[in-house]
Amino acid sequence: MNALSIRLTTLLTIVLTTALFRLVPHWPNFTPIAALALFGAAMFEKKWLGLAVPFAAMLLSDAIIGFHGSMGAVYLSFGLTWVIGAVALSRPTVARVALASLSSSVLFFLITNFAVWYGSSFYPQTAAGLMGCYAAGLAFYNGQSFFLNGVMGDLFFSGLLFGGYYWLQQRFSVLRPA
Repeated sequence: MNALSIRLTTLLTIVLTTALFRLVPHWPNFTPIAALALFGAAMFEKKWLGLAVPFAAMLLSDAIIGFHGSMGAVYLSFGLTWVIGAVALSRPTVARVALASLSSSVLFFLITNFAVWYGSSFYPQTAAGLMGCYAAGLAFYNGQSFFLNGVMGDLFFSGLLFGGYYWLQQRFSVLRPA
């Protein structure tokens, strides 16, 4: 097995294993989705694989968890997060990963809450209704904030993926890019 195959196999294993975290009990929005998009964009040499593999892993886990009406917004957020990773993380650093992770959290929040508001009978279809929807997304529910959980999950899983892979690269030179 050549170095490229070993690196690709390792990346595929990391992405698919991380996607499994969606299937275990977790706090609302504390998931690895944004981190998978950022990691895939930054680490796969064939950029299309960096989008396709995490996207497929997410689709498979959604098939198990169940689909819902706002899935389009979730997948749009995922794709745009991948773009953030492709642009900002060509040379990942701790600061760049943290900033990209925080940016993806805000992006996800804005897009998915807009999707909840759009056409909703819960909120008036006005600017005030949209702001009310965003405020509700920030609010705490049973002691938890969906937005803060998303931020913490994005930072945690981004740190785990990027930090863990960096550690592996230090131990196994075959994983370092050519």
